[in-house]
Amino acid sequence: MCLWYGVLGEDGETKWGYKWPKFVVMGHRGSGMNMLQSSDAKLKSIKENSILSFNAATQFPIDFVEFDVQVTKDDCPVIFHDNFIGAEDKGVFKEERVTDITLLEFLSYGPQKEAGKVGRPLVRKIQDGRIFDWKVEQDDSLCTLQEVFEKVERSKGFNIELKFDDQIVYKEEKLEHVLQVILQVVIKYAKDRPILFSSFQPDAALLMRKMQTTYPVYFLTNGGSKIYTDIRRNSLEEAMKLCSGGGLQGIVSEVKAILRNPGAVTKIKQAKLCIITYGQLNNVPDAIYMQLLMGVEGVIVDLVREITEAVSNSRILVKEAGTWNFLS
Repeated sequence: MCLWYGVLGEDGETKWGYKWPKFVVMGHRGSGMNMLQSSDAKLKSIKENSILSFNAATQFPIDFVEFDVQVTKDDCPVIFHDNFIGAEDKGVFKEERVTDITLLEFLSYGPQKEAGKVGRPLVRKIQDGRIFDWKVEQDDSLCTLQEVFEKVERSKGFNIELKFDDQIVYKEEKLEHVLQVILQVVIKYAKDRPILFSSFQPDAALLMRKMQTTYPVYFLTNGGSKIYTDIRRNSLEEAMKLCSGGGLQGIVSEVKAILRNPGAVTKIKQAKLCIITYGQLNNVPDAIYMQLLMGVEGVIVDLVREITEAVSNSRILVKEAGTWNFLS
């Protein structure tokens, strides 16, 4: 897990920072996100954000699984990435906002836990508007945050992404309520499991940090590849300001933003922040090796088997190159 460290500054005061004891690998939505439009079978192998996917990922030397948490209408934290959940009903596509339905309504989609019970056939609408049947080689039922704590290998950490809709302006009371519901489950079931919170929603990240100091909170950013009305989301520089000003421990950045600007890693570390990356380039071993050399502290990946093997090999190469300090 992350470790606090202290450095004596020129003014005689101790500056506190946060770092990882090793380069960490996190399984994205378990053993990888589902890209139903892709021709790559590996991206349609196991249902994302499911108990099956999380436990499949833990069979490899990863440190964390990453997943998305939303809270249903009746205050149950559930695991699902998209803001809307949809199904085909007599040939017509219908969708509902996850946070506007009850737990029972949410769990009625997809495979059912009860023998003989048939759920609503789950489909997915992607960003360009196309709709795909959610067909994977190994399917699984939808699940709650509590179930994940109870059923996933205890030695693996959880990167819990606090999921909110970019199209909604949230009042602080609403954010606080949602975060408190999630925190209650974490506090009750986490025990000694390593936990990390992350969010693209700046106010949610800051509020989670104010509400608890047990677990680190990271700010998620795409580093400027998409522009938002909230300027805090539009660059690595703004992300650093947010983290430093709000007492957050680190940044989770789209990997392209880091590879385009390697000097940003140095600046982030000088600000006593940690840096982890996500994105499709993290499924390319050469990109992982570059980040090892740059001092990035962890990666979120879809191809868990391939990347854990690549990381193991990269550690050997980096050690032989005499730059083992990046990993130790």
